[in-house]
Amino acid sequence: MKFENDHAMRILLVDDDQLVLEALTLLVNSFGYTCLTAVNGLDAIEKLKEEAVDIVVTDVVMPEMDGLRLLAYIKDSYPDTDVIVATGYTDKASYADVIRAGAIDFIKKPFERDELEAKLNRVERERNMVRKLERLSLCDSLTGLNNRRSFDLRLAEEVQRAHRQDFVVYLALIDVDNFKGYNDTYGHPAGDKVLNAVGMILNDCTRHNVDFTFRYGGDEFAAILTQTSEEQAVKIMQRVLRNFQQAGFAGTTLSVGLVRCQRDETLPWPANAAGMIDRADKALYKAKSEGKNKVILEAGG
Repeated sequence: MKFENDHAMRILLVDDDQLVLEALTLLVNSFGYTCLTAVNGLDAIEKLKEEAVDIVVTDVVMPEMDGLRLLAYIKDSYPDTDVIVATGYTDKASYADVIRAGAIDFIKKPFERDELEAKLNRVERERNMVRKLERLSLCDSLTGLNNRRSFDLRLAEEVQRAHRQDFVVYLALIDVDNFKGYNDTYGHPAGDKVLNAVGMILNDCTRHNVDFTFRYGGDEFAAILTQTSEEQAVKIMQRVLRNFQQAGFAGTTLSVGLVRCQRDETLPWPANAAGMIDRADKALYKAKSEGKNKVILEAGG
């Protein structure tokens, strides 16, 4: 037996017939899903602006904005939201029409309980699989940290957000000093333990749900420190260095290049991002050239 809110998905039901809408809400609630309702396409758009929705189940024939126009709007404005189109036996829209228009599925009215539940469950399974694959594509398989692709996406998001909301973001590039020599001496499995240790220390020393940590590539790592001061950013990275040194991987230390990131609207984003990374890389090189095992904050950063 299922109870309300067994499922995490939120479903928006759209139908201009109030009796159908009420019956459909009771039915979908009985499957354990959270429901919102709208009486036509325009009403649905307002609901979508207010709350995140996983699936929209919409009638085709409605006043003001019909289901196919609503489908087109959702695919353009909310591409992560799936749409199931419902049609009566007399409606002209066919299965092929709605699938070509971008719907994930099609169901005939009046609704059959088992068919509707099966279609919602299938869409939920597919969405969960997509999310799992997306997480895997953004994750480094050795350390469990976010990977370089994730770094590129997150840097853009956080710098743009900081620009809009007027807070400060710092970027740290972190490199394992003498890693090649350690790897050559003790072997690749031992080298992997070093990399895993860096990942765990980065996660332990940064702020959960505030900062972001990445394996940038090889023995190089990165951290995006958000909503922070220069002093706090430096302290976080110095704590990372101390904790790694205490881990006792013979002859290895960490060097860190730290820079403040700001959106330069005179540049396209790729050039702006490349400039930030280049500045952090130069600060990292300076840390290495000045003896390693230190944090270098870019002058004026």
